[in-house]
Amino acid sequence: MGSSSAGSEESKLPTFYDPSSSPSRPLLSKPPEHDAIEAEADNYPLITYNHGPRPLRDLPFLFLFILVSLASFAFGIFAAAHHNSKSGKVSSFYYNQTANSCQLQNSTGFRESLVFLSSSSSSVLVKNLVWTLVVTLILSVPFVLFVLWSLRNYTKQIVYVSLPFFVIIPTFFNVFWFVACTVSSSCRDAFPLAYRIVVLLFVFLFIGIIAWIIIANWRRIELTIRVIQLAAHALAKNLGLFAVLPVLTFGLLVYFVPIVVFLVFAPKNGKIVPKLHSQGEYHCIWKQDKWVPAYFTVAIITMIWSAATMVEAQVYVISGTIAQWYFSKEGSRPSRGIRTSMRNAFGPSFGTICFSGLIMGAVRFIRAVVDGARREDASQGMVNLIIRACASFLLSTIDFLNKFTINFAAITGEAYCSSAKMTYELLRRNLLSAVFVETISTRILAGIIFILSALYAIVVCAILKAASALGVESYFVAVLAFVLLIGVLGYFVHVLENVIETIYVCYAIDRDKGDVSKQEVHEVYVLLPINRQDRHHMPPGRSPLLV
Repeated sequence: MGSSSAGSEESKLPTFYDPSSSPSRPLLSKPPEHDAIEAEADNYPLITYNHGPRPLRDLPFLFLFILVSLASFAFGIFAAAHHNSKSGKVSSFYYNQTANSCQLQNSTGFRESLVFLSSSSSSVLVKNLVWTLVVTLILSVPFVLFVLWSLRNYTKQIVYVSLPFFVIIPTFFNVFWFVACTVSSSCRDAFPLAYRIVVLLFVFLFIGIIAWIIIANWRRIELTIRVIQLAAHALAKNLGLFAVLPVLTFGLLVYFVPIVVFLVFAPKNGKIVPKLHSQGEYHCIWKQDKWVPAYFTVAIITMIWSAATMVEAQVYVISGTIAQWYFSKEGSRPSRGIRTSMRNAFGPSFGTICFSGLIMGAVRFIRAVVDGARREDASQGMVNLIIRACASFLLSTIDFLNKFTINFAAITGEAYCSSAKMTYELLRRNLLSAVFVETISTRILAGIIFILSALYAIVVCAILKAASALGVESYFVAVLAFVLLIGVLGYFVHVLENVIETIYVCYAIDRDKGDVSKQEVHEVYVLLPINRQDRHHMPPGRSPLLV
């Protein structure tokens, strides 16, 4: 960029836009709209990773989160300390007309304990279930590391070997249940042949749709492989995340324990009072204190907000760590990258994380309410459909605006609202989509972990059939082992998705500055589709890179 002659500027425009260049060049003849776009682009600040001290952001939401948490614990301690031990003995009280109050009967027949019945078969089931889940949880750690190593070194082979299993595994289970139900007399009587055939054909139709999706996106498979391999390489360079993120999750569970205890004691705050029934007789009932429902509301809001905040904090830590790796010099490794991200997440940017957690917690809660109302209400009125459509549109808009916001905040240290605005403008002026990060890669990763978990469940079922006295219960144990393993691997995929999104934002920052921090990233991400709708917003001198 710099100072050059008018002739050289006319003959060749710069490849990348430099924000420091002058918006006014009288020797060049440009259209008026060209000057307007260039002047607008000059107003954008230079975006880069903020290594220095960061100011406190979004303090009102930080104070609000602390206030709600303190209220939950303070009133919870009060609820536990002042609970009424007679709350579970209402049936032992009678109304004394002389004293005009409820009094405890002198009866020894009241039993407070529950009787648990056990049998030898149930004990065998519990023993095998516990051992299977413990072994699965232990094996999940090396399993995750093995999957990461495989995706880093043999991504192409893993993907192409897994693709046929996207059809083979569902087909196997579909045929297996149909044959097993046909052989079993009880299942055959409860499930007529016509219904079994309908379900069989429906599942085969679903499998056909999966096969069609794979074939339709076949040309993007190679690009997806390179995106996954880059993300696996970046994650392998920051293996400490696998130790930090579970610790944060465990910390959240520890934080939840006292709140759950308080919720157990809260309903026990009240007293036993007489109530006149329609027959003119008095009965003793339990009457809660009026503040108990309010405390339940505050405690549940605290738990939802805390869970969403912890999810956003994990995304922040991942993004900050990966961004430091991305913008580090080639061959060097950032020192204390995870520690710096943790300090920023629970320090200057914790208000931003609380703000994002509040928004995402509210979105998930409203979406759950809307979905629950849709399932419960069989009659679909026009007004209900309009309300649900508006709610879905609003929630999708919020998801759209929140996309990449925490990633950007972790890189720059900006507040939530400015991060959302600057991220959208960054992607828009660089012709990148704000709703993309190679969704095919997410689907392929989900398919891979489903296949691995299904194969593991088949092995577990075979071992239980051969080495234990379990019958049909072995299928139940195998299903729970499948759920546990796919949950752990799903968490790994969630981390990998955040790595992909962070690299995408870092790549956009590089494009905006005209810089190349990681050459291997640019060689892959330059092949991603551009946002053709925002082509007119591209700064002058920058040529779009098409697929």
